[in-house]
Amino acid sequence: MHGVFVSGTDTGIGKTCASAALLHALRARGLRASGMKPVASGCRATPQGLRNEDAEALLAASDPAPPYADCNPYALAEPIAPHIAARLAGVEIDIGVARAACARIAANADRVVVEGVGGWAVPFSAQSMQVDLVRALALPVVLVVGLRLGCLNHALLSHAAIAADGCVLAGWIANRIDPAMPFAESNLHALQARIDAPLLGVIEHAHAFDARVAARLLDVDAL
Repeated sequence: MHGVFVSGTDTGIGKTCASAALLHALRARGLRASGMKPVASGCRATPQGLRNEDAEALLAASDPAPPYADCNPYALAEPIAPHIAARLAGVEIDIGVARAACARIAANADRVVVEGVGGWAVPFSAQSMQVDLVRALALPVVLVVGLRLGCLNHALLSHAAIAADGCVLAGWIANRIDPAMPFAESNLHALQARIDAPLLGVIEHAHAFDARVAARLLDVDAL
């Protein structure tokens, strides 16, 4: 399976924009690229069942676009931690189910971009963590760092945790989620000096909701 698992330094720091941008950037290089959001908390009811806007954004950026059930096998209604949302829904997140869905997507794509939920250390159940899925998929990780006060701590702890969990960090993306962040460039340089993986690009705040434009800011040749 060829692709990446996109994680982040926290929830709400732009993983979906970065994931969609990666898909567009890969497609611009002539690759078939499909997105996946295995677990999504905070889904709305539709006539077709529960739907998540992040998963829908990945589908819109994909070519080929997989069936929704494969893109987002665990759509959970409550916008809370996934293990709690799953318990409230009366379901158990099964790593094998998510892996099988990813394999079906990968069968029709050159690259798969799998977006995680929340930050890195997220429980899926009493028995499993998100990292168990990353290991099962055997995908390298792309870390999205939201540039704001506190990002140094969050990014470096996430970097250390990814390595400690035996996973490979393929690169990282900086997302300027706070355009007024003081000394943003100094923080960016501090991270570059301490993260032993390439900076794939910096998503400007003005492009945070335009994945096609953000794609032009990323270097995905190494992925």
